[in-house]
Amino acid sequence: MKKIKNLSEGAFLKLLFGFLAACFLIAAVCMPDRSTMFTGLWNILSQPSKISANYFAMGGYAATFLNMGLVCLISLLLFVVFKGTPNNVSTLAVILTVGFGSWGINVLNIWPTVLGVVLYGLVKREKLGGLVNAMLFSTGIAPLITDLMIRYPNAEVIGFNAVGIALAMFVGLIIGFFLPAGLAHSPKVHKGFDLYSAALPIGMTAFFLNATLFKTMGVNLPKALSDLDAATMQVASPMIVNIFCITVFVLCIIAAFALGCKPKDYWKLLSDPALVTNFSSTYGNATFLMNVGVFGLFILGYYNLIGATFNGITFGIIFCMLATCNSGSHPGNVWPIMLGYAVASLVFGWISPLLGGTFAFKINAQAICVGLCYANGLSPIADKYGWRYGFIAAVMHYLLVTSVPTLHGGFCLYNGGFTAALICLILVPELEKFFRTKEERKLQKAAK
Repeated sequence: MKKIKNLSEGAFLKLLFGFLAACFLIAAVCMPDRSTMFTGLWNILSQPSKISANYFAMGGYAATFLNMGLVCLISLLLFVVFKGTPNNVSTLAVILTVGFGSWGINVLNIWPTVLGVVLYGLVKREKLGGLVNAMLFSTGIAPLITDLMIRYPNAEVIGFNAVGIALAMFVGLIIGFFLPAGLAHSPKVHKGFDLYSAALPIGMTAFFLNATLFKTMGVNLPKALSDLDAATMQVASPMIVNIFCITVFVLCIIAAFALGCKPKDYWKLLSDPALVTNFSSTYGNATFLMNVGVFGLFILGYYNLIGATFNGITFGIIFCMLATCNSGSHPGNVWPIMLGYAVASLVFGWISPLLGGTFAFKINAQAICVGLCYANGLSPIADKYGWRYGFIAAVMHYLLVTSVPTLHGGFCLYNGGFTAALICLILVPELEKFFRTKEERKLQKAAK
């Protein structure tokens, strides 16, 4: 334990990624449907993965855990093979990619865009170790890669074919090649207030390709599996999801205590007035690991409280939301986001019938559960301006998030993060112009 305690940030994060991969792979062989694990994985690889695709229904529980474990292992191996050093952004990239391993990403559809980033590194003569984060973020458009391989320009799945594979590889290489420039520019657009920063270039790319490949070409946009068969969304297991998540997160908390994290250390993280975006380097590995466990249980508790359907999508978004655990999110700045979503659901659920509308976005509706996950990316607004403004940002996100998929056709897995960037474009200029930050209010109060 002493050796682990003294590990550098990068080495500790590699160990964490290895631990998560092992958890998913062990869980896969413990699932009741483990005998169909590999046939289930093939079903996941060979079916459309547009949002929202429930891998529990498509391939089964064992296959979903296997896919998530392999995706996590591949993510870790990219750092090892290319000699990259993980940091706080890598935590977001890896855990986010793994989270999508249950509803959009698989071990096949990640490669074209990853190779595109590799091509960029070779052409620009940049070290590939420094581009691993970009490789992982490029997979946010993986559903488009699958569609190109198995059914474009058809509405029905025709299966893998040479033309489709070649088209998917070509499009993926182009996307990956140009993505690093977009990733570097994105923070300048939202000024650091969207933790899912990669969502902006990925979302705009998906928007452009949806318009090019479908709208302009006159090709009908194919539906997601969930649109064709709503029953697939009901394949769920609260028991499997809760047992797995509680086990993993409690183990993280126990390990954090064993590494020397004290309650006061974690309280410092929760109550620090500064906007901190790298927990592992600022507070140490043990305190960061404590946030992984506590924040994970906090997220799980929320989805249990609202009565979410624990299908593959809900399972995945627990980890997609957890992904920001090293970049600025913790229970102390995320609760205003959750409150904003809950209040918005109640208010608009009351108003809609008065206007003769049919309200479909209850707090536990699948689209709203997913939306809340990425509204979490707006937590820097609550951190810098106060909980009330985080609350307002969440309400705005709630209103917009279900309309944004029309832009990208359901091919952008980072839909909620893309929505968060749009909220930043609308809200942040007004906050800067008309309102004071928490620090400015504190200084003003002290001056009186």
